[in-house]
Amino acid sequence: MPRHILVLGGTTEARHLAAELAGRPGTRVTTSLAGRVARPGAVAGDVRVGGFGGADGLADWLRAQDVDAVVDATHPFAATITANAARATAAAGRPLVVLRRPGWHPGPLDRWHWAASLTEAAELLPDLGRRVLLTTGRMDLAAFAHLEGLHFVVRSVEPAEPPMPPDMTQVLARGPFTVADELELLREHRVDVLVTKDSGGEATAAKLTAARERGLPVVVVRRPPLPAGVTAVPGVPEALAWLDLDGPG
Repeated sequence: MPRHILVLGGTTEARHLAAELAGRPGTRVTTSLAGRVARPGAVAGDVRVGGFGGADGLADWLRAQDVDAVVDATHPFAATITANAARATAAAGRPLVVLRRPGWHPGPLDRWHWAASLTEAAELLPDLGRRVLLTTGRMDLAAFAHLEGLHFVVRSVEPAEPPMPPDMTQVLARGPFTVADELELLREHRVDVLVTKDSGGEATAAKLTAARERGLPVVVVRRPPLPAGVTAVPGVPEALAWLDLDGPG
C-alpha cells in the first residue's frame, strides 16, 4: 500500500514538500489548507480545504484515511493548528514533525523591539512613531483597534476584517516584495515604524532590509512556543530525512 503523508500546509515550504512527496513512487501526499485565502497557490498531490473539527476530528481523520505520518508545515504563528496536530497525532498514534523555517535575527544596524504578543506590540507603538506599517495579517487587527492618534497602513493579500484601527489605509498586495518595493511603500505612506511577526524566511524579509536602510524602528512579535516534546526541523530536506525519504525520488 502507498505510504500516506498528511501535510498541514499554507506555506511555501509546505508546497515544496508536497511537490517532493508527490513525485516519489509509493508515497501519497495530502495537503490540508485552512481555506482562509480565496486563491491559494497550486499544490501537488491531494488537497483538502477546511478544518477537521479540532484535535479529536483530526485524530479520527488520520485513522480513517490511514495516514502514516504528519508534517505540520503551517505558519509559525498557527499555534492552534500546531497544538491540535500534537494532540491528534498522540491520540491516533501517528508520528508528527513540525517544519519551521528559522526565525529572523537583528543585525548591528537594526532597531528592533521584541514583543511577546500583538497586544504588547500595540503598547510599544505610541513611543516609536505615528505612521505604522502593519504586516501582521488581516485577521490580527483587534489588538490595534483601540489606538488613536496613529495612522496604520495595513498590507494583506485579502481585505482586512474588523475590528480595525480607526485611522487606516489598506494596501492589497501579494508578495514576495523586493527591497525596492518596500522602500517605495515606506516613502509613499511616510511610514516611521514597522510592525511584523517573526515569520522568518527570505520571502518576506525585504521589509526588514528596507526599514534598516530608512533607519526605522521595527516591532517584531515573537513566535509562540511549540508544544512540549514536538520534533521540529528547519526545512524541506530535513523533513524528508525525518520521513526517511531524503534520497532521490
